[in-house]
Amino acid sequence: MRRAIWIATAIIGTFTTFAAPVFASAQSDNAELLKTREAVWRSWFANDRKALEELVPADTITISSGEEKWQTQTDVFQSAAQFQASGGKLTRLEFPRTEVQHYGDVAILYSKYLYETEMGGKRSLTSGRVTEIFVLRNGKWTNPGWHTDTEK
Repeated sequence: MRRAIWIATAIIGTFTTFAAPVFASAQSDNAELLKTREAVWRSWFANDRKALEELVPADTITISSGEEKWQTQTDVFQSAAQFQASGGKLTRLEFPRTEVQHYGDVAILYSKYLYETEMGGKRSLTSGRVTEIFVLRNGKWTNPGWHTDTEK
């Protein structure tokens, strides 16, 4: 019995020694990934074209709730410019729930989102779900695709 306990302890210790860096790495990867995701959203609302060009690659495809046409990088840039030109401002951005799946250099985020905007002195609250695809390219996360829906 003592031998079985010793073997189990040795196996657990070995697993912990070798697996801990992997789990720590995944958590730190998620921190950078989540930071990048927030940067994508904030850059869109601010119409930060330079940041968007780095974060949203040329091969981007997006699907938005209620829109028949799927969008490309060009469409994403145009919609950001239109939002800013109409006087829109982001006043609140939250992701109350996010689940992450990693597949090599690809991460898929499943999230609930909530944002508040102000336009012409009127505030508007929008919430929904989003599935986002991120790809690690040259050591940096990019966001080549997403699908959003809104709650009613």
